[in-house]
Order: sequence, then C-alpha cells, then structure tokens
Amino acid sequence: MHANISRVPLLDALKAIACLSIVSHHLAAYGPMSEIAYPLFPGLIEGVYEYGRMAVQVFIVIAGFLFAGKHAPGGVLVMAYPVQAIKQRYFRLVVPYLAALILAIACAAVARRWMIHDSIPDAPNLLQLLAHAFLLQDLLDQEVLSAGVWYVAVDFQLFMLTVMLLWLSGQIQCWYPNLKAAGQIVITGVTLASLFVFNRDNSWDETAFYFFGSFGLGILVYWIANTRHRSLWLLLLVLVVIMALLVDFRARIAVAGLVMLMLGLARQYSSLLENLPLPNFLTSLGRISYSIFLVHFPLCLVVNTTFFHFFPAQPVTNAFGLILAFCVSIFGGALFFRWVENIWSSPAHVWKRTKGTVVSVAEAGDFSRSKGTLQ
Repeated sequence: MHANISRVPLLDALKAIACLSIVSHHLAAYGPMSEIAYPLFPGLIEGVYEYGRMAVQVFIVIAGFLFAGKHAPGGVLVMAYPVQAIKQRYFRLVVPYLAALILAIACAAVARRWMIHDSIPDAPNLLQLLAHAFLLQDLLDQEVLSAGVWYVAVDFQLFMLTVMLLWLSGQIQCWYPNLKAAGQIVITGVTLASLFVFNRDNSWDETAFYFFGSFGLGILVYWIANTRHRSLWLLLLVLVVIMALLVDFRARIAVAGLVMLMLGLARQYSSLLENLPLPNFLTSLGRISYSIFLVHFPLCLVVNTTFFHFFPAQPVTNAFGLILAFCVSIFGGALFFRWVENIWSSPAHVWKRTKGTVVSVAEAGDFSRSKGTLQ
C-alpha cells in the first residue's frame, strides 16, 4: 500500500480541513478586516484565532506517516542516497516557497502604499532574503516575510533529522548485527523526549525537536500496523499521549494524538484508509493544500488592504471581505499549484524546463540567422 500512500483520500481530506483551518486562523489573526468585523461575531473570530492554528499538528502527524510509508516502511531507510533525498526534499519545499515569497514581497509593497498595519512585513534586506532561502529565518531571528513560513523550515528540519537518525541507526545495526530494530528504538526515544521534554519548553519551538513528538507519532502509527499485535501497540501509543497530557496538557498534543489514533485505526482497516468515500472537493483541496498554505497570506493581505482603504468602518462589508479573501486563497492556491508547485518542485523539472527554454531560444536564433541568409 505504501507505494501510493501519498494519494490516499483520507489523508487528502484531513490536509484540506487543516489547510482551511489555518487560512481561517490567519484571517482572524492578521489584517484589519477581522478587527472591523469583530462586533458581528466575536465568538467565532476568537475561536478561530485560538484554535485554528492547532491544525498544523494534522500536517505534522500526516508528514510523519507519509515519511514512514515512503522512506522507511519497515523501520529501515530504503533510500540509497540519504543526502540526495534531503536535497530533493529541499527543492520540493523551497522552489514553490521562494516563488510564494516573491509574491508576498510584492503584495506587501502594494499594501504599504494604502495601509499602515502591523500585519504588513517591512521591505526585506539581503540577510532576510538569504535566511528565508535557506530556511533559517527563525533560527537567525529575522522578521518573517509571510505568515506560516516557519512551518516549511520545521518540515525540512523534521525530514532531515529523521533521515539522519535512521541512517545512523542503520550504521549501528551494521556494526552490531544482534541489535534488532535500532531505527524503531531511536525514533521512539526521540518521540518520547519531544513529548515529555522539548515540547514543554517554548525555547525549542523553532527546531524539529519541539515538533518531533507529533511527527514521531505519525511514523510509529504507520510502523505498528505491520506488527502482530498492532491493536495492543496502538493502545500503548494512545496511553503515551494520555500520559504526556497528564504531565502537561497541551491542546496541540491532544490534536496530534487524535489524528494519530484516526490514522492507526484506518491503517488497521486498510479499506477505510484507501477507499473511504469522501467529497471530491476535499480530496482535491488536500492535493493543493501546500500551495494554498504558501500563497494565502499575501493574497489575504491585498484583500485586507483593499477593503480597509475603501470601507474602513463598515463591519458587514468587511465580513464579506473575509469570505472573499478565503475564496481568493483557495482559487489562488489552485493556480499556484498548477503553474508553480506542480511544475517547478524538483531539480529535474527545473532543469528540464530551463533546458527546454534554452533550446527553444537557440533554435529561434538559428532560424533567424538562416532566414537572414536566405534573404
């Protein structure tokens, strides 16, 4: 099943719901439209602001689940060249991310002409641009150029850290053949350390260790489905989450635990995971969720600016603006997926497109020269 696990309807539907929750959270958190419309539905805006961000945990658990299914289905890395896999992951994340940052810089420049607001990023300097390009903006304490870009950096950190841990586990197992399941032991240990130590300390929240509890739950729930006593192991994972919440209740860990349990049950009953009937629009949104995540903030910023400029004190009109910004985010994400993410998300695609452009230009030049000779 793991060959096509990335296109499982249930996973796409969960990502779609999480993505829409994050868009709603950012609409409530940034820009004047939510402030102006607040008197109309204060409870809804406060609820979305407070709890919408928890949806990030859905992405993190699913990312761990997909990592296990694709790269280490039996607890051992199946990739031949770990460094090459890390490089591919970087390009997969960063190429569309950089395109979205260009859009964010342009939209912020437009917004600064019409509005003064804390949600508008300042014009970037060279250090900011370099830090964002290498996903180091938070570690270097640079002002972010778009909301949510921290997640891209954490996603890459989680991938790189997990590859390194499993590669090291494989080396240890080569040196000590009698040591079985080294990879599972290491991942379990780091997951527990995150749940009970790192995730309780906000000073770690710019690193993969803070989020590895959720990511590790996704990996472990995939692995236990291949064991003989998978129901017992799933119960044990649930008890670990409950213990972590009793030590220090965190809503984000509760959400991660619920997603882990859902994936564990669906994995045990594979027909649920692969064939659960779900609305097509949800699965479609799930496929483009990364693109929506990348472009929604700059697009919402432009809508915020427009409505604030023309309707600065009209709650009903600004409420309509929130709905419009939500729809524009989805439509813009679909276009971004089609024109950017789906084409430019790997080194091979970049080289293929660049090579094709160069060849076309060269052929056009040759044709022009030959045409001039004939004349």
